[in-house]
Amino acid sequence: MSATDPYVVTLAPHVHAFVQPDGGWCLNNAGFIGDVDETLLVDTAATERRALLLRDAVLAEGLPLPRTIVSTHHHGDHTYGNGVFRPEARIVGHENCRSEQLAAGHQLHLLWPQTDFGRVDILPPSVTYSERLTLYVGAIEVRLLHPGAAHTTGDSIVHLPEQGVVFTGDLVFHGGTPFLPMGSLAGSLRALDLLRSLDAPTVVPGHGRVTDPSVYDTTERYLLWVRELAVEGYAKGASPLETAQRAELGEFAAWRESERLVANLHRAYAELEGLPEGSPLDPVTVFSDMATMNGGVPVACHA
Repeated sequence: MSATDPYVVTLAPHVHAFVQPDGGWCLNNAGFIGDVDETLLVDTAATERRALLLRDAVLAEGLPLPRTIVSTHHHGDHTYGNGVFRPEARIVGHENCRSEQLAAGHQLHLLWPQTDFGRVDILPPSVTYSERLTLYVGAIEVRLLHPGAAHTTGDSIVHLPEQGVVFTGDLVFHGGTPFLPMGSLAGSLRALDLLRSLDAPTVVPGHGRVTDPSVYDTTERYLLWVRELAVEGYAKGASPLETAQRAELGEFAAWRESERLVANLHRAYAELEGLPEGSPLDPVTVFSDMATMNGGVPVACHA
């Protein structure tokens, strides 16, 4: 068994998390909710091979193939595997998730051309919502909540109130560095308040191990630290890269993908300049600066 082989965690009766260690680039979490009659997926995976492993995990639990996929946001590590479950499954997500996914296309192929993604069809949500949507899987109530611009502008929180479970998507990286360039720093802080208000004791982050609400506090400390760094660096006229290179990571030094700091500072600087939350940043500049932070070595897709 490889260290990056996925595993399933049963969170409550009929509710499962599909965890891909160690949660680095392209190693996201998914989930599935189901009984003998119906299954709902929360996200898929970055490659066809890994989406097939998710499919096998659903079948191994004695569940039917899903009729519904909820995409927590548009990024390819959470959506590239959608085609494995078509045509049986409809795809549900925020209205911005649909437009962002169509605009992004095969974006991960451009970032990681050496990765074998397999067959990837860009399949955005065919059912969309703007603020809240409630679905049912048998007797299980599944609430979708849009937090506003946060990780992206099209995020969905998936909340199972009776089971005390929340799938956060990439609003939370447990043991990994948050990633804000396509969303908002201020919005990410608001999203944490929304997650806290749900009072769900079991938290499935977008990446990293299943955890509890204490992860909101550590994530908040990081975001507030980034905001403070940005205010200081911006006042000095230092670039996001210069500010990131001078920063002492402290308690966040052990988190995966620390190079994301410079990307997050680009977003924080944009907000200090008064740009709207979620306004586009130059992806070439953002990823070039992350590569520089990474010692000149491009960030790697681990899927």
